[in-house]
Amino acid sequence: MHIAVLAGDGIGQEIMTEALRALDALGLGDVRYDHADVGGIAYKNHSHPLPGTTLELVKSADAILFGAVGDPDCDNLDAHLRPEQAVLGLRKELELFANLRPAKAFAGLEHISGLKPEIAGAIDLLILRELTGDVYFGEKGQRTNDAGRREGYDIMAYDEDEISRIAHVAFKAAQGRKGRLCSVDKANVLQTSVLWRQVVNEVAADYPDVELSHMYVDNAAMQLVREPGQFDVMLTGNIFGDILSDQASMCVGSIGLLASASLGTGTRGLYEPIHGSAPDIAGQGIANPSAMILSAAMMLRHSFGMEQEALRLEQAVAAVLAQGVLGFDLGGQATTTEIGDAVVAQLAS
Repeated sequence: MHIAVLAGDGIGQEIMTEALRALDALGLGDVRYDHADVGGIAYKNHSHPLPGTTLELVKSADAILFGAVGDPDCDNLDAHLRPEQAVLGLRKELELFANLRPAKAFAGLEHISGLKPEIAGAIDLLILRELTGDVYFGEKGQRTNDAGRREGYDIMAYDEDEISRIAHVAFKAAQGRKGRLCSVDKANVLQTSVLWRQVVNEVAADYPDVELSHMYVDNAAMQLVREPGQFDVMLTGNIFGDILSDQASMCVGSIGLLASASLGTGTRGLYEPIHGSAPDIAGQGIANPSAMILSAAMMLRHSFGMEQEALRLEQAVAAVLAQGVLGFDLGGQATTTEIGDAVVAQLAS
């Protein structure tokens, strides 16, 4: 197992340390970790957020563990040198088009959600977000319009092949869960969404065992708050998925609890918590490493086919939370290391 470790900025190094400790506690055998810079630290050390040496490493690795990027010191850099461009660059270079973001309530923590406990407790969904199209990768810029005024533009576009491949991933995921797929779009306004809905309906013919529904994104955002338990798998485009998955995390209770996997056509994937680099708490030892550890579990499952080991990690995190070992983001006092210690102890029990 060759794993590229990109801790990144802010709390990235702190949470990554605990994820690697948890992996080591599993006794996986022959594992090789290679570390490299990414994001703001990479710019400071190599004058680019995604240096060639880092890109070479991730292309040779079996999987990538990714912490977080974002550094206030880099806020005034040109857009192509900002830390966040490293994430977009990795998705593009590795053709990671499918982002899996599970959101599930943890038993005993329903009260930390902003929703009523009985509503929050029903959350168990998977958001499938397309990663390499949409406005994030379309033509963009600023120009002067005919009236002589400044105008910004970002082109949203998908072709049918891009939609079809993410739809297949979503339908297969639904087959492995409860067999329900809700495709989220804005087909009443956007031509991109009209095509999206057409292609998803075409792909559905290959999966007669999956119940397909469609929902406009504004309604989906409302339903995530009103009745999140109705969703099993949600399929959507890049920008809608970015927003809805963050919303789902807060329905659960904390963005510090949610992991993600970014996958392509092969087994190599990039695994990261959905939270950011949190520079305001970096270096204080109070970041919650749970999402990073759960991301490592997703890596074991999707890149290495190690389902039992993935379940052990997930169950260890759930057990620690149930025991009341809670980070500051959950209203507790446990430090980053203390949470890591508890997970390792749980794995050893």
